Amino acid sequence: MDRRAEIARETKETRIRVELNLDGRGNVDVVTGIPFFDHMLSMVGRHGLIDLTIVAEGDLEVDGHHTVEDVGICLGQALKEALGERKGIRRYGSSLMPMDETLALVAIDISGRPYLVYDVDLPVEIIGTYDTALTVEFLQAFTTNAGITLHVKTMAGRNAHHIVEAIFKGLAKALLEAVEINPRIADVIPSTKGTLE
Repeated sequence: MDRRAEIARETKETRIRVELNLDGRGNVDVVTGIPFFDHMLSMVGRHGLIDLTIVAEGDLEVDGHHTVEDVGICLGQALKEALGERKGIRRYGSSLMPMDETLALVAIDISGRPYLVYDVDLPVEIIGTYDTALTVEFLQAFTTNAGITLHVKTMAGRNAHHIVEAIFKGLAKALLEAVEINPRIADVIPSTKGTLE
């Protein structure tokens, strides 16, 4: 089974290419023009054992919104394409991710029904050149285009860097679990409906 995808998107605001391999080793090459966002996306690949290449050019002279959102769109589309019929996947994944004083809960259902629940309080607005309000924009775009249900909740945390990092690491670990092939049902779609679309 080859669980790879490549997505390209070009608008008047952004030009983005995403390549991923769900059965990789966590090799990452991410350049978006927003260093902190690059760092967070690299966490998804590294800790999710997803080989991930993301190259994005956007209208950063305006702000980072279009770039961050469109990367979420492309990454979600790539995940959906790489999963194919979703046969044999565990489907559900969750992580309770600590990062110093921070604790973040991230839970995923690869359901075919996009839904985001985001219960996070971020104490500052900017980390480097990254607008922390874009975290939810990225997750919404990713969730919608991947066709997944995603719950994100912080249980503790004071440092915005730690909070956002715990969310992205938690996303990585929850994805790793959810997309893993269960050898007991390798040829079965894990749904009583027979589909996850």
